[in-house]
Amino acid sequence: MRIDMDSVILKTDLPYRLFKRGKVRDIYEVDGDLLIVSTDRISAFDVVLPNGIPHKGEALNLLSAYWFNETKRIFPNHLLEVVDSRSVRVRKTEPIRIEFVVRGYLYGSAWERYSRGEEICGIRLPSGLRRAEKLPQPILTPTTKAEVGHDVEITKDDVVKMIGRELAEKIEDVSLRIYEAAAEKAESKGIIIADTKFEFGLCDGEVLLIDELLTPDSSRFWPRDRYEVGKSQPSFDKQYVRDYLLSIKWDKQPPAPRLPREIIIETSRRYIEAYERLTGKDFESQIRKHRDEQVR
Repeated sequence: MRIDMDSVILKTDLPYRLFKRGKVRDIYEVDGDLLIVSTDRISAFDVVLPNGIPHKGEALNLLSAYWFNETKRIFPNHLLEVVDSRSVRVRKTEPIRIEFVVRGYLYGSAWERYSRGEEICGIRLPSGLRRAEKLPQPILTPTTKAEVGHDVEITKDDVVKMIGRELAEKIEDVSLRIYEAAAEKAESKGIIIADTKFEFGLCDGEVLLIDELLTPDSSRFWPRDRYEVGKSQPSFDKQYVRDYLLSIKWDKQPPAPRLPREIIIETSRRYIEAYERLTGKDFESQIRKHRDEQVR
């Protein structure tokens, strides 16, 4: 697919009440529900970059919708309707202010803590594991959900104190089940889901899976055919952008530097490829389909 550099959308201004403008998504309130619009903004190290990534918002939106439909047999979610290629209508919930991160592989901050001999969110892993190695079993490593700044790792006991034991245990069970089902399906498509994060909310007393789901922004996706224990892994997610920013020794403080054209194009290509591999659908034809539906 040709990457259209002129198609980038960094901000929307729709005729509805703006509920929230996040790092990537603009959220509007419509008749008691929420309209979530995925822009092409990209953040790294908790800072929104000045460049957008062409087609990123569409890839995120459509892939998230795909996973919500795939996993609704396991647990209910907030999705009501896919409005267009970059927008979904969802039920409005009261979010639980915790990100439930499931890790199937030892990488990122978890590897850094492990290599220093530390526990990970109160979990002591067995000795002798290598970087990027598959864990004996997936683990839940929750964090606080910060509106600004960095999230903070917490333990299972912390989660229990925050939301109660029954709800904490229910969400842990659901998170692990969804991760394992998605990881198995993704691996059959040639992608390893190294880790991912889930968010939940309450609506009329019901717990729902919310936000985005199993996208390159909320997960680490690795090509299975290039996976090698002990090394840095190539990825389909925004780690590619993080690696570039680290290579130029950016201090991770705003304002962020502009990305070169080649980094933008390659990042866009990776988002699109992740969508196509996981769903088995041609990205360009799906975008065209949604545009045609809007015209009708």
